[in-house]
Formats: sequence, C-alpha cells, structure tokens
Amino acid sequence: MGAARVATIPPATRRWLNVGVAAAILGVLVWRVGAGPFLDGLRAIDPWALVAASGLAVVTTVCCAWRWTIVARGLGVDLPMRTAVAAYYRSLFLNVTVPGGVVGDVHRGFRHGRDTSDVGRGLRGVAWERAAGQIVQVVLTVAVLLALPSPVRAVVPLVALGLVALAVGVVLALRTRAWPAIALASGLVVAGHAATFVIAARSAGVTAPMSELVPLSLLVMQAAALPNVGGWGPREGVTAWAFAAAGLGASVGVATAVVYGVMVFVASLPGAVVLVAGLGTPARWAGARDG
Repeated sequence: MGAARVATIPPATRRWLNVGVAAAILGVLVWRVGAGPFLDGLRAIDPWALVAASGLAVVTTVCCAWRWTIVARGLGVDLPMRTAVAAYYRSLFLNVTVPGGVVGDVHRGFRHGRDTSDVGRGLRGVAWERAAGQIVQVVLTVAVLLALPSPVRAVVPLVALGLVALAVGVVLALRTRAWPAIALASGLVVAGHAATFVIAARSAGVTAPMSELVPLSLLVMQAAALPNVGGWGPREGVTAWAFAAAGLGASVGVATAVVYGVMVFVASLPGAVVLVAGLGTPARWAGARDG
C-alpha cells in the first residue's frame, strides 16, 4: 500500500519533495560544519582545474552521446553522432541548472521522440541509455570497492551479490548485442568523472593517495545520481560522510564537493550555447526504421 501511495504522488509534488530533501541535506551540512568549507571550496577553484575538467567533459559527453546512438539504433532510429553530442550537452546543462537532476534527460528524450514522430520510443531510448550507464557504473564501483579500502568495504560483498543479480536481470531484459560498446563508452565516462573528482580533491588541498580517492569518487558519483537540486544535495552529504569516515575530515569533503560542483557546472556551459542556438535538433531527424 505504501508503494501505491508513492506511485500516485504527482510529478510536481515529487519535484518539490526532491528540492526539499536536497535543501535539507545542505542545511544540515551548514549546521554541522558551518559555511566555511563551502567558501573554502569556492576559493580553492583553480582556472587550470576548470580547463582540465572541461576537457574531460568533452570526452565523457562524446562517450555518452555515442552510447545514446548505440541504444537508439537498437530501437530502430538513426541518430547522427554530431546531433547526439549537441543534444547531450544541452541535456547536461539543464540537469545541473534545473531542480531534479533529470529534466535535461526528459527533454532530450522528448525532443528526439517528437522529431522522429515517436515520443515513446525517444523517451525509452534515453531511459535505457541512462540505465545502461548506471549498470556499468555500479559494476565498476563494486569492483573498485572490493579491491581498495573504503568506508563501506565491510558491506560491499553482500551488496555486490544483489547488484550483480540486478545488473544481469537488466542486461537480459534489454537483450542487445551492443553491450560491449556500451560498456566501453560507460567505462570511459566513469573514468572521466572519477578523474574530475580527483582534480577537485587536489584543488581543495587533499593529499590522500589515489588508492583512497578513487573509491571515494565512485561513492560520490553514486550519490550524484539521487534526486538533487542542480546536482547539489546528496552529493555534498555523501562526500562529507565518506571523507569523515576515511579520516580526511567532513569539512574537506564539503570543500571538495563544492569544487567538483563548480567544475561540473562550468564544463556543462557549452550546453547553454546549444540551448540558446537551438542546436541538436535539426529540422528532420533520420526516421525510425521498421523493427
């Protein structure tokens, strides 16, 4: 009965609930560590780090767009790579500027579906593309957490069994021969995001070895997938907890999360250009094929 009640919550109400939860997390962080770590994070931002993050974002965005084209082809729709990259940049910008964290993806799927005269197929393509990426990210996260020390290492073996079973079920449900290419693209995306987080940590003054930072970065990326406000909220909360549990300090974790958040925002700015210029949606997409 509880699940039924959740399912009947209107989308607008869910969005406001997400905003409230994210704001509450940030409020608790300010109460516990003060505003200092947030300001420290802003002061620690380095122009060269922003350049590096933007460069990595080009690689990860191209890989995400490639993954999308693969899934779209599996659904019988030709999606030009250039169009996919532009649309994905626009999607990323909307995700980090509009509360909820998924508005850009919904917009991307709707526009693709509308321009191929099949909105349902367009939305399914984006949903499956994002789900495939999350599956690969989860598998890689579990593998790294099993191999390297982290605050959650004690419970990882149990969690791994459930996640692997879930991943196998989803893979079988999608039943596509394109999984090797999807896994490669997703693996490169995860590596790019982890590298961006490490750069943010170094900018914030963290000197911990890579063997500690990489597991923490993957934990943070899992939290970033939760409902948020422009990317903010759960990401900062988990970063503060993970850094504290690893002995690095919650305040340093908050500062790192702030640097990372600004880097992600700056790296998404090409999407604003795409949005304003109306790129990524040509007058006529390639039509859906039979099958």
